[in-house]
Amino acid sequence: MTVAESCTGGWIGEAVTAVPGSSRWFDRGFVTYSNIAKREMLGVKAATLARSGAVSEPTARAMAEGALARSRAEYALAVTGIAGPGGGTPEKPVGTVCFAWAGRQRETLTQTHHFSGNREAIRRQAVETALRGMFDLASQRAGASAGRS
Repeated sequence: MTVAESCTGGWIGEAVTAVPGSSRWFDRGFVTYSNIAKREMLGVKAATLARSGAVSEPTARAMAEGALARSRAEYALAVTGIAGPGGGTPEKPVGTVCFAWAGRQRETLTQTHHFSGNREAIRRQAVETALRGMFDLASQRAGASAGRS
């Protein structure tokens, strides 16, 4: 697994590596808070950022797919959002967080959530949602593998 984080600032990587034995399945993490970092480290196209913004499903998708391409992982997750207290707009208020989950040879899934609370609460909900989505993706893969005989 690999992660590409923006608004969570490495919190997902910290949560994952707190698990003993995670070195067997966690490859690396990318903390790409700025648009420049998203472009340089993950290959997010400037046109995607200009057209959709940093907080968008297209950007989250590009982040996850970029992390997957730049790692040895089988799965990647990405999160980008507005944790506040500032930075929100009427179209993308504080608490807007976009997610993507990618896997090799499978369709990338994206979602947008609108969380409430202060900065820490929004970030915590983003970490939980990201990890729950990754667990669901990995469980589907395990179920599909178990179903093949």
